[in-house]
Amino acid sequence: MESTRHKVMDLETAVSNFVHSGDHLSLGGFTINRNPMAAVFEIIRQHKKDLHVYAHSNGQAVDTLVGAGCIGKLEIAYAGAGLFAPTCLRFKSAVESGRLIVEDYSNYQMTLRFMAGAMGVPFLPTRSGLGSDIIRKWGFSASDRATDPKLPDKKIHVADNPFGTWGDAEKLVFVPAIYPDVTLLHVQTADTQGTVRINGLPFTDIHQANASKRVIVTCEEIVAPENLRRHPEHNHIPFFRVDAVVHAPHGAYPTACYGHYDYDPDFLKSYATAALDDVDYENHLARYIYGPENHAAFLALIGQERLDLIAASAETGYAAGLERK
Repeated sequence: MESTRHKVMDLETAVSNFVHSGDHLSLGGFTINRNPMAAVFEIIRQHKKDLHVYAHSNGQAVDTLVGAGCIGKLEIAYAGAGLFAPTCLRFKSAVESGRLIVEDYSNYQMTLRFMAGAMGVPFLPTRSGLGSDIIRKWGFSASDRATDPKLPDKKIHVADNPFGTWGDAEKLVFVPAIYPDVTLLHVQTADTQGTVRINGLPFTDIHQANASKRVIVTCEEIVAPENLRRHPEHNHIPFFRVDAVVHAPHGAYPTACYGHYDYDPDFLKSYATAALDDVDYENHLARYIYGPENHAAFLALIGQERLDLIAASAETGYAAGLERK
């Protein structure tokens, strides 16, 4: 039975089975928090290309995929890595050079789009965006939309309130649902059957998972199903939404995973420096992604001393005394 099937597999197998070139891919996490970095690195190692990516507000995962040439189109509200890169650097370079097509929405609009996908409805209405350039400026052309059945016919549709002025709104903005082929999440805990528990802010991860055809979850720890059944009210994603569970300690590194470790400012600073130059960036990819054969080898390259330095305090959920500049 589906309810008793174990979904644990290694990361190479999960990415090989469920992520394909040309897929519409959704990334969980937020800026430099709980980005699914181990899965992103494996996608790059497996040379997946021409991905159409969705993210709410993401930083390191999006920028690394863009820098490795894996993304052809991107729909996002914000691409930044905090003070290390207020605007993601490889993302910026790719947009300015025309290598990456981007369609932008507000944070709230992206949340509604994932929520619509999770609900199984084609759109959700809002007043957010009225009077802004988000409505006027589209990233994808009419020909893009006509030739790609996974794209809606319009970026946004503004129409009269179908209930007249009920709710004190004459006009409404209709934002299209997102239905990803696959969503990548990194979480604190999952069980062998795929039930997920997230500590701290969930961001839009739950909507993204529920909107997606397939879901890969990397996690800090895998537990037996009975462990998560004791307090089901603390669980966030049910097992039947998840296709693969991968044990990947530090799977969000160099971004943070609340309760386990903080982001690594040294790595993010060195990344931002490398991202300014094409040759330096290729060297960065060679050293940290193509060089290590897997996630464990990457962590060995980083070193236990560095991982210990960013370990989370039991009191705050973040590293105490970490120099963040």
